[in-house]
Amino acid sequence: MRPLARILETCLYVDDLVAARRFYVELLGLPVDSERAGAFLFLRLDGAMLLLFDPRATAYQTSPPAHGAVGPGHVCFAVPEAELDLWRARLEAAGVGIEHEQHWPRGGRSLYVRDPAGNSVELASPRIWGFAERG
Repeated sequence: MRPLARILETCLYVDDLVAARRFYVELLGLPVDSERAGAFLFLRLDGAMLLLFDPRATAYQTSPPAHGAVGPGHVCFAVPEAELDLWRARLEAAGVGIEHEQHWPRGGRSLYVRDPAGNSVELASPRIWGFAERG
């Protein structure tokens, strides 16, 4: 058996799936894989999925097992460092304020914003973890 090598999916909990759709699909440009009003919005990335759930819909389900979280979560999207300033301009033009910019000891930098549910969304060069940038 090989060791675990990558994250297949991660999820965030949002209280307004319509606002989440505007942020993640219309602003960030993530393609929709599937969705169910009032329950979830599943977004496709390169070899991974971002699952957005309304915790009121997942807290008591039995299949798959119940799950949920209270308070802000965090997700980080890999962005070539040369494109971070373009992303800053796009976010600011849409009225999304940059909460923080971080320059990391290994190199690279990150921009942090909040989604409509208050989750921390980071756009970062893979260099922050010592990974090569692609594309």
